[in-house]
Amino acid sequence: MPAMSRRDLLRGAAFGGVALFLAACGSSPPPSSAPSPSAGGTSAVPPTAEPSIGPSAGSASPTPLPSTGPTLREKIAGLLVVGFRGSRLEQTPWLRTALAETGLGGVILFDRDQLTGAQRNVLSPRQVATLVGDLRAAAPGREIIVSVDQEGGIVTRLAPNHGFPAVASEAEIGRGTVAAARTWAKGIASTLAGAGFNLNFAPVVDLDVNPRSPAIGALDRSFSADPDVVVEMATIEIDAHRAAGVRTTLKHFPGIGSSTTNTDFGVADVTKTWTRTELEPFSRLIAAGTADLVMAGHVVNGQLDPKYPASLSKAVVTDLLRGELGWQGVVVTDDLQAAAITKRFGRDEAVLLALEAGNDLLLFANQQVYDPKIVSRVVGVIAAAVDAGRIRESRINEAFGRVTAAFVAGS
Repeated sequence: MPAMSRRDLLRGAAFGGVALFLAACGSSPPPSSAPSPSAGGTSAVPPTAEPSIGPSAGSASPTPLPSTGPTLREKIAGLLVVGFRGSRLEQTPWLRTALAETGLGGVILFDRDQLTGAQRNVLSPRQVATLVGDLRAAAPGREIIVSVDQEGGIVTRLAPNHGFPAVASEAEIGRGTVAAARTWAKGIASTLAGAGFNLNFAPVVDLDVNPRSPAIGALDRSFSADPDVVVEMATIEIDAHRAAGVRTTLKHFPGIGSSTTNTDFGVADVTKTWTRTELEPFSRLIAAGTADLVMAGHVVNGQLDPKYPASLSKAVVTDLLRGELGWQGVVVTDDLQAAAITKRFGRDEAVLLALEAGNDLLLFANQQVYDPKIVSRVVGVIAAAVDAGRIRESRINEAFGRVTAAFVAGS
């Protein structure tokens, strides 16, 4: 699709998405052109019921803008995706409040707690379906993001030990056939759709530049060092997810395959090892219209920005990703509570830098630290920055428009 018509379509979808969000303030949920994960009312999914899948990629019908809309703080909350403890929503009252009253944009589920090692959100397929239904019921009349890292291999949150199908790693799939990749991708998408998820933080499209990288190569998280293989396999995976009504995320822009550090625990610097070849999977998938979301990685790349990591860099997110590569959709940060970020920039400053860089969705895994006040705190930090003139309200509106267009109106 030509660049101008794509922008026009996205702009129209964004206004339609905002309208649908605003209509949620009324007595009934807005109409949709395709089944939604929250379709069928606001009651929790019964343990024996099969939850409906996420929204399709089709566009919603235009809806007139009502005279009133979400407040600034509600729009800010809509940009947050947070992790939480508990296999049942009643175990996490702060999350219910954030969904029901604050306008929280979404959640991310994990199988285990990184701090305690205890089971976190995933016990069994039936339990997950019930939890997802309860999460959606807590935000009646509006769409929320229910996400997970289901890459395959070592990063498989819905795993066989919890009653879900086994999922091969990307590295194994990259060495196999196209037919095997299609079966693998359909399996992942079917599992996620059946459980009610509408966003997968996958596929990893980093090139396997350094097979010993503790972030990518050593964990078998990359399809290949060959961009052609990565693009082919990622396209198969994304197509399968779209067919099931689940969105995907290209990660970790602009490429961390040459890193020697896991960015969950330290600052990865690829200044001397990164090449522009690592942009190729991102640029080709974006140009083909295959991307749903793009994740900005916590990686220092002095070739692109000598001061800030990619996730907090305007030069990377706005100038390179949006400008040079032409991406106009949602950009999501990697976990903003990662040690690589908080130790260097501080928890609140990192949030503001992420928005200034051009990110739309802000991810807080609540894994390395656990903060039950994460939503109210971050909303307060951003709202104060808007009041002080540091963050323009138009930046919030832009991000909110992209998110609602992607998850409500379709992209």
